[in-house]
Amino acid sequence: MFNGNNRGRRAVLALAVSGLALSSLSTGAAAAQPATTMCGKYASTQVEGGRYIVQNNVWGADTQQCVSVDGSSFTVTTANHDKATNGSPASYPSIYAGCHYGNCTTNTGLPVRADRMTEATTSWDITTPDTGTYNAAYDLWFDPQPSNSGQNAAELMIWVDHRGDIQPIGSQVGTVTIDGAQWEVWTGDAGWNVISYVRTETTDSVDLDLTAFSADAVERGSVEPSWYLNSVQAGFEPWINGTGLATNDFSVNVG
Repeated sequence: MFNGNNRGRRAVLALAVSGLALSSLSTGAAAAQPATTMCGKYASTQVEGGRYIVQNNVWGADTQQCVSVDGSSFTVTTANHDKATNGSPASYPSIYAGCHYGNCTTNTGLPVRADRMTEATTSWDITTPDTGTYNAAYDLWFDPQPSNSGQNAAELMIWVDHRGDIQPIGSQVGTVTIDGAQWEVWTGDAGWNVISYVRTETTDSVDLDLTAFSADAVERGSVEPSWYLNSVQAGFEPWINGTGLATNDFSVNVG
């Protein structure tokens, strides 16, 4: 999530749901089959037997973006973006477990209530280019309704890396140490609650305990204990360029 006008993001994505199958078909990628390359704005494909979904998700621009998918790995092969950094990013190419606007994975342990989440671990290894403006961030969505197919009530972002003049929505409210690293904590409102954790020392590889982030978000009032974690997403928000951003390996385990 960015610091700027983001209210159009989910409206655009909501419109994308009805066109999801069409955009996937337009790239020659059926939802249940792995794709070699996806260039449709909202194209997606199941990977790892449906455990995860990789999505192109060019929700904030009309510039071309293509993603090459190989199992749970994907690479942004084309990204001709050039957006002002005081507004929304161009896209969020990502891999996720759970449900995103009605597009759901299987056998992931999601949804799960925040106050009943006994285990939620994840690992993510990425490659980032030396040019462009982007973040590499998890996006966790919480809502009073399990598997809500529309806009969720709270968004928890975890920035592990970023480049350029960008920052999360809202303002910094403190710092916290989680998994041996220090994180800036930002909170804001985009029509839904947003809480972001920005790693002070960026990295391209993490092993995280998501229950710790969820518990901190509950303590700060951004997430209610009874709300459900509906999806765990990991990807990139590019403003300028974005070619070369890649997920080399990803996993999430929820108990």
